[in-house]
Amino acid sequence: MSARIESAMVMAAGLGKRMRPLTATRPKPLVRVAGKPLIDHSLDRIEAAGIGHVVVNVHYLADALEAHLAAQKRPFSIAISDERSQLLETGGGMVRALPLLTGDPILIVNSDNIWTDGPEDSIRHLARHWDGERMDALLLLIRQASASGHGGGGDFHMDAAGRLSRRRPGRVAPFVYTGVQLVSRRFLEGAPEGPFSTNILWDRAIAAGRLYGVSHMGQWFDVGTPGRIAPTEAALGGV
Repeated sequence: MSARIESAMVMAAGLGKRMRPLTATRPKPLVRVAGKPLIDHSLDRIEAAGIGHVVVNVHYLADALEAHLAAQKRPFSIAISDERSQLLETGGGMVRALPLLTGDPILIVNSDNIWTDGPEDSIRHLARHWDGERMDALLLLIRQASASGHGGGGDFHMDAAGRLSRRRPGRVAPFVYTGVQLVSRRFLEGAPEGPFSTNILWDRAIAAGRLYGVSHMGQWFDVGTPGRIAPTEAALGGV
């Protein structure tokens, strides 16, 4: 039985340092790739999945991002989680936004990745595999060989049941996190106060055997630097 996703959070509060100089005058989510700002690619996927409410966190050049969001004509409502006074990192950002988010589980999407669907809508693919009795979080993963623009040794190992473990020292892990995940409200219970990384919550879920993943069947692009824009646009031109 597929989970019903009522709301999504788009993580958009980062400083965009790797995207300089393009982020000297605009926040990273407003850098244009393939004809539209990065954040619009995420909003398009959320709209296609039929989600009714979206929260976006803001920090760097927040006014510009808020103005862009206010001009959106979407079939979902958009709320702002304001981090102007303190950047809370990924975990702290989710905790701050939680009162604005409805339902369980909640979709979390990074605003600097672009993906295309495989045989099934990727968000619906996550929803179909969600099992709240077994899982605290369910991550959309892509095999490292297919992760366009991503460097490093991979992020996770995944067993036959979909349960995740961290890349082991000196090893290469076959799966990369795409920046898309479903999380339960329980996942955020007892979280630290202030700024902290989602890695703390993932490690806690791994220790409890409650962090799971599913493999992404479409294309995925890490658009983290100016040099990744042209290759991504060239690849998307054939979609």
